Amino acid sequence: MTNDQLIERAATALNPYTTSDGRLFGDVASTLLTSQGNLYTGVCIDTASGTGFCAEHSAIAAMVTAGEYVIDSIVAVWRDERDDKLYVLPPCGRCREFIRQIDAANLNTDVILGRNVSRKLSELLPHHEWPEPIDAGEPWPLTE
Repeated sequence: MTNDQLIERAATALNPYTTSDGRLFGDVASTLLTSQGNLYTGVCIDTASGTGFCAEHSAIAAMVTAGEYVIDSIVAVWRDERDDKLYVLPPCGRCREFIRQIDAANLNTDVILGRNVSRKLSELLPHHEWPEPIDAGEPWPLTE
């Protein structure tokens, strides 16, 4: 599946709704393609208490519900209603870490950043390895 096809698929899920208190639902959508060739789509939900979630989280939750864990590629989109232009959004730091924690193989996920641009999650999430102990082999605290 091409970047354009995934972008288009995500764009079809955009369904912005503004609540009476100004919160936005569905103004960002994400579609992912799994290693098994299945597509899952989700939208963001913004809440006043900070318990909302990004569109990527929603798409990943649908994938996990179906019993899959490895993401081949993922994209998120937003449409500026003022001029009807569509934008591809890079995943926030929380989403990058979430993708990684679902399955270690997801470090190889292609994150779509534009029509002809994608990067592996490992490139967008540097220093993702578990750290080594401080001064491996040395007692702590160090004494002089």
